[in-house]
Amino acid sequence: MTVNPFQTLVERGFVQQVTHPEEVERLLGETQVTVYVGFDPTAPSLHLGHLLPLIALKHLELAGHRPIVLLGGGTAMIGDPSGKTEMRKMLSRETIASHAESIRRQVERFLDLSGRSLLLNNADWILPLNYVAFLREIGVHFSVNRMLAAECFRTRLERGLSFIEFNYMLLQAYDFLTLYRRYGCRLQMGGDDQWSNILAGTDLIRRVEDVEAYGLTFPLLTTSSGKKMGKTEAGAVWLSPELTSPYDFYQYWRNVDDPDVGRFLALYTFLPMDEVRRLAALPGEQINEAKRVLAYEVTRLVHGEEEAKKAQAAADALFGREGGQAEAIPSVKVHPAELKAGLPILDALVRAGLASSRSEGRRLIDQRGIEINGERVESIDRLVTLADAKDGLVVLRKGKKTYRQLVLEAPASPGQPGAGRS
Repeated sequence: MTVNPFQTLVERGFVQQVTHPEEVERLLGETQVTVYVGFDPTAPSLHLGHLLPLIALKHLELAGHRPIVLLGGGTAMIGDPSGKTEMRKMLSRETIASHAESIRRQVERFLDLSGRSLLLNNADWILPLNYVAFLREIGVHFSVNRMLAAECFRTRLERGLSFIEFNYMLLQAYDFLTLYRRYGCRLQMGGDDQWSNILAGTDLIRRVEDVEAYGLTFPLLTTSSGKKMGKTEAGAVWLSPELTSPYDFYQYWRNVDDPDVGRFLALYTFLPMDEVRRLAALPGEQINEAKRVLAYEVTRLVHGEEEAKKAQAAADALFGREGGQAEAIPSVKVHPAELKAGLPILDALVRAGLASSRSEGRRLIDQRGIEINGERVESIDRLVTLADAKDGLVVLRKGKKTYRQLVLEAPASPGQPGAGRS
């Protein structure tokens, strides 16, 4: 028996709000539906907040529906005020276009863009708009009173809402209308902070085309401790390996709180739900095996199987698991002469990326949060020396979970580049 993909999304925890639950379930169960999610390219990479909708789209693609990933090359010129306490930084067209291209390559890892799924850019229809014509065709259908009552605007009124941001809802609604006209798209999905914008689009389609369109939102996830999902002390957890290494990405999942494991296995992997429930029910210390599965599966999904295996082997090496290999732990090369002279620990922390500055490194040491090869650093005057290099490596640790390696560069031999006179 074929499972309705709407039921799959509900069971796995994707659904927060739906405009018409019974109609959406019927639609997804009977016909091929075109569904879209929008991503404004405000950064050169997607982050964990974007991973949830990508996985939801993949579930629908596997069920035979047609996903559209809409890059907001046009809307990013304005900036979405939803969930923001102040106006976003204005970006140039060139920066937005560069970000969009980077994100396109990430989306290709998840969806079959050469087959059923589509990747579009709303710059194609937003940037050529005639403002007066747009207001006459689209703006006439919007009530300012209703817009001001929307959550995305209401929370900003006290701090100040710019007129340019006030236009964002109209443009996102226009996206939905355009995708309906061109591709028959009748379902928009997004984070729950997009509920007001999604409703504006369904209402616009009904008014202009006399057709029912639908909206579905995902929960805005927090961890069991109340922390926003995908946020760390270092900032966002990015899908780009240049911004968050596969090892750090793996470690993020490996170190989630015990109560979150089952929920994250359901949302961020494609494991069968029976297996998800089995892993989530593992008692005591055995829950660490479930975390290991979670970390591997999500890292494999985002970075590929080879990088997932490397990250898992590196983590296993740190915790003494048989077969562990430390090569994938993020590392920085240092010349033996630096350690012979003694490398100040504050400089080492900045070089290794464990601190953004010497002052931050000083604070971490004062809080007893730094170790060298498993020994706590007690003084900011500590030097990293050749005596600390075990088999050419110095292992630095920040807190309980973040590791970096200093790797000794091999000295150049006579005849090799760098040897002899320059």
